[in-house]
Amino acid sequence: MVEIDIRYEGGLHTGARHGPSAATLETDAPRDNEGRGEAFSPTDLLATALGSCMLTVMGIVARRHEWPLEGATAHVEKHMVADPVRRVGRLVVRFEMPSGISEEARKVLERTAHTCPVKESLHPDTRVETTFHWSS
Repeated sequence: MVEIDIRYEGGLHTGARHGPSAATLETDAPRDNEGRGEAFSPTDLLATALGSCMLTVMGIVARRHEWPLEGATAHVEKHMVADPVRRVGRLVVRFEMPSGISEEARKVLERTAHTCPVKESLHPDTRVETTFHWSS
């Protein structure tokens, strides 16, 4: 179990504190939903969590096999929908992957990314599109 404490600061801002590490972060409502967009929005954190989770689980598998994953990056696009309710409708994740990883290992890592806990926790109507670009 992990505990996170969140406080509404007013002006559509929140502050959160991660119990185990005491790390903090702030959120703001996005400009298209009455906010100032001065920090990650809650749905931005969802998109961030997806990309971070996918890279992390790939990192776990890569470390076990001693595959060089350092330098891999994820770029996530978050697309909102309003019908029937405002929510994240689509997440597009583009990975830039390092060289030095075999074709067989690439398949394992891609499969691993698709089973990360955040992706598995998303509503089934949330489309997740992923592409991997492997350096030679």
